[in-house]
Amino acid sequence: MAREKILVIEDEEEIQELVGYNLAKQGYRAIRAETGEEGLRLVHRELPDLILLDLMLPGIDGLEVCRALKRDPEAQQIPIIMLTAKGEESDIVTGLELGAEDYVTKPFSPRVLVARIRALLRRSAASPPDDEEVIRVHEMVIHPGRHEVLVKSKPVPLTLTEFRVLHLLARRPGWVLTRYQIANEIHGGEDVVTDRSVDVQIVGLRKKLGPAARYIETIRGVGYRFKE
Repeated sequence: MAREKILVIEDEEEIQELVGYNLAKQGYRAIRAETGEEGLRLVHRELPDLILLDLMLPGIDGLEVCRALKRDPEAQQIPIIMLTAKGEESDIVTGLELGAEDYVTKPFSPRVLVARIRALLRRSAASPPDDEEVIRVHEMVIHPGRHEVLVKSKPVPLTLTEFRVLHLLARRPGWVLTRYQIANEIHGGEDVVTDRSVDVQIVGLRKKLGPAARYIETIRGVGYRFKE
């Protein structure tokens, strides 16, 4: 029985072979493209369930491909995992802000890559979270309607902004959010909001959450993620 289709847009043949082999082992159907232009054509022909996108491509680079896909009504809902070289932090941030869901740095473990693909497909298939739905994750309970957070049944007093930051992260467990994305969601893109102000909110939030603060991960040079 065929499973999900994964489009791999990667110009290095060795990586194509490695990824394709490991995807096939797990029952996925791998479709390959060596350039951004070819990848964009295949997206419309094959309508894959997920795209693995190398950022360093000949011709149209990965960021341009990501930008084009997220502007395309037919393709914008297809989740994207970026494949990046270490040290490309600025490109990672740009890609996430363009709408990519996750990233993996080279060299990577095939097992980790497949696990990330499986997790992202699982999240994408789930119903979108209701903004007013009570969230229960680990020993934490978040009540959006009450603006209330409980950790091990004990209330945690948070400011309105701290609550909104926590709620935003907890609604998307496992997703990496950049500081810009957090600021834009929380403050509506106000110019006065800076990356530093987001960091300050995270520091305050962690102090109040106590041991549960370990669920908020810092992704160096990028932003933050709530542990699944």
